[in-house]
Amino acid sequence: MVSAVEEKTISKLRWKLLPYLMLLYIMAMIDRVNVGFAALQMNADLGISPSMFGFIAGIFFIAYFFFEVPSNVIMHRVGARIWITRILISWGLVTVFTGFVQSSTQFGILRVLLGVAEAGFYPCIILYLTFWFPGKYFASAVSIFMCGMALANIITGPISTWIMENIAWMGLTGWRWLFVLEGAPAVLLGFVTYFTMIDRPEQAKFLEKDEKEWLLAELKKEHEAKAAFVPANKWDVFKMGKVWHLSFCYLCYVIALYGLGLWMPQIIKGLSKALSLTNIGWISTIPYFFAVVAMVLVARHSDKTGERKFHGALPISIAFFGLIGLTMTNDLWVSMALICISQMGIYCFVGTFWCFPNMYLTEATAAVGIAIINSTANLGGFIGPYVVGFLKDLSGGSTTLSMYFLASFAVMGTISVLALGKPPAEKLAENRTGLAAK
Repeated sequence: MVSAVEEKTISKLRWKLLPYLMLLYIMAMIDRVNVGFAALQMNADLGISPSMFGFIAGIFFIAYFFFEVPSNVIMHRVGARIWITRILISWGLVTVFTGFVQSSTQFGILRVLLGVAEAGFYPCIILYLTFWFPGKYFASAVSIFMCGMALANIITGPISTWIMENIAWMGLTGWRWLFVLEGAPAVLLGFVTYFTMIDRPEQAKFLEKDEKEWLLAELKKEHEAKAAFVPANKWDVFKMGKVWHLSFCYLCYVIALYGLGLWMPQIIKGLSKALSLTNIGWISTIPYFFAVVAMVLVARHSDKTGERKFHGALPISIAFFGLIGLTMTNDLWVSMALICISQMGIYCFVGTFWCFPNMYLTEATAAVGIAIINSTANLGGFIGPYVVGFLKDLSGGSTTLSMYFLASFAVMGTISVLALGKPPAEKLAENRTGLAAK
């Protein structure tokens, strides 16, 4: 039975925190994936081949990998408000500067710098949400935040292709203005974040006294349940097999996500030569409409039932069938239906996935643990796009081998999630039951 205080508190948290965090994530994803649309003009201007594009697009994640754990540790120490402000302003500036590159080398360097600048944003937000949302509401909170990814992909295509076809101010081609105009809002939001973000529930003036007391007590109870099974020293997390297991689960998802997502505009272009850039931009939004609805519904059902494992494993197994299906047709609309199925499966996985680290890690260890999982797995953001490009070159422009590659990781993601053991809270409950029986 949910008390009135509990219901009111969670409602306030959802309305006060999640819309703004989702907006920030929309900007992060726009500045991360707009390169896929810029490539429709940029690759010819800078002489970038498919395999080179895959390498440069993915190298962002190499830098992200090395700087993510330090970033999360700093955020835990100095607070979300200050650190996320820094992240927003620095990545916005790097995106703006990308509009002025003159060679593939310069473009590659700025993709590395973008990874350094943005490193930590996503795991910082996941960690931030653990400060506010009890476990039984966590999947829904993450899925609402993650809607930013799908919404970014919905608006990035039409906006980016419109800019590329309609803006050529001061003699600069459209893809250059794409980076300038889409990078500037992140800088502005950085200043807004500094004055509006609240670090901890203890500082939340929008919560009444009884709401704050309930929330802090609930979070403390969950922390104590996990503390008996998790190392007290945050650096000991590196020795936890469960953290590396979760890293592999998430790696499989990331490879499928970026391998399909960053190449989708070029895949669509290859299905119909008659499509304009604007047509491609609008058509590319379709899978994300389905993905965002499916992700929220699956996460809510997971929270309602309390079941996590199958809510994570089954969706990404469905993505496997969608990716395999893409190898069997060249029809534009059949392919789009299969892409929709694939994206729905991929997105539904992530809404539930972040419940797992929250089950296994305490607040002290989560700063490092979440960063390890996200940074290691985000190497898939390099592997996916690069291997798709490499296999496309190898097979003379066909994407068949690439889809088989992505589908194999969807299967491995399913198996690895199903292989997860029981979380600490369940073990504690079993121990208490056993002691009571004696």
